[in-house]
Amino acid sequence: MTDGPLLWYLNRGSGLVIMVLLTVSVVLGVLSVGRRPGRRLPAFVTQDLHRNIALLSVVALLVHVVTAVADSFVDIRWWQAVVPIGATYEPLWLGLGTLALDLLAVVVVTSLLRTHLHHGLWSRVHLLSWVCWAVGVAHGIGIGTDLEDLSGLAVTPTVLCVGAVLTAAAYRLGLVAKRRRRRARPARRTDVVVAP
Repeated sequence: MTDGPLLWYLNRGSGLVIMVLLTVSVVLGVLSVGRRPGRRLPAFVTQDLHRNIALLSVVALLVHVVTAVADSFVDIRWWQAVVPIGATYEPLWLGLGTLALDLLAVVVVTSLLRTHLHHGLWSRVHLLSWVCWAVGVAHGIGIGTDLEDLSGLAVTPTVLCVGAVLTAAAYRLGLVAKRRRRRARPARRTDVVVAP
């Protein structure tokens, strides 16, 4: 274990990078749901980019966890990175970060096993990515010293990320409402007029 500004900057920087990457991944995931070929964005932009950005966020998360554990300025043990209870340093906020990590691990593992799972099960488990994102943002707000004053550098990306995901959620809810209205619409009656 070491102490120094490099680990602190790596930890804070990787935390912000994770938030941005997961935000982009969530937004792209929303854009790829229920898309029809040839409409909006091509599949490689939404699905493939979504998957690759999600994997990049896992790499950033590993950097974040390793730097948090390696930095001796605060006492964070390796097991506290995977067990959301029992931390001595900021137990609530650290626990939320650990919970976000655990949820992301479940989403990643089930995505890797997607071809072996029933689509409905995978889809329901994949919805945990929304919870993972929200819990991760709460972790960053609660434990991040960069947000203590409104002039902190982390405020702008946090506000932009929250805005992007809220916009994506509104878009997704709009799509769901539109589909329900289409299904509920009665079939058009066509009157056949027979000429005498």
